[in-house]
Amino acid sequence: MSEILVRKARIDESKTLADLLSRCQWFTYGELFSEAYIERLIEKYYNVERIKQEVTLIDKNWHGYIVAERQGNILGVIGGGMRDEVDGEIYVFYVAPEMRGTGIGSRLLDFYTKIQKHTYGATRQWVSVAKGNMYGIPFYEAKGFSFEREEVSYGAIEEDGDISLVYAREI
Repeated sequence: MSEILVRKARIDESKTLADLLSRCQWFTYGELFSEAYIERLIEKYYNVERIKQEVTLIDKNWHGYIVAERQGNILGVIGGGMRDEVDGEIYVFYVAPEMRGTGIGSRLLDFYTKIQKHTYGATRQWVSVAKGNMYGIPFYEAKGFSFEREEVSYGAIEEDGDISLVYAREI
């Protein structure tokens, strides 16, 4: 098996990223949320035009997409930004369903954490995980994140039933 490269995403990969993120949404949330709600999330956050902008506009608030790639195939993606001077946050983090459990998520999180810590000065890292996401919750807990609170997910309304569990860790 060839080496996995972790690096910043490129604009010519926007469609590939959109496809992977959409596929991961269905895999992760297909049993948790309505089809209409998942489609709305994908249309809003994971359309090719938005991803093209997010690949190119990198700053303190949005660090761009970081991908794990092997032989030209993108196997996972992570992205986020700083909440304030010391708090970094993960906004998006998915590994291709067929690649879960292979260490790709750990590699992406480690790489991304170094960016937040050494480039932007983060000392604490936050992530919101959908309540019932039994892929994400055990992963984050194993990486030292502790449950802080429950809240309606970003961009959702109470009727959507999308509740986030907010986790944090010192970095």
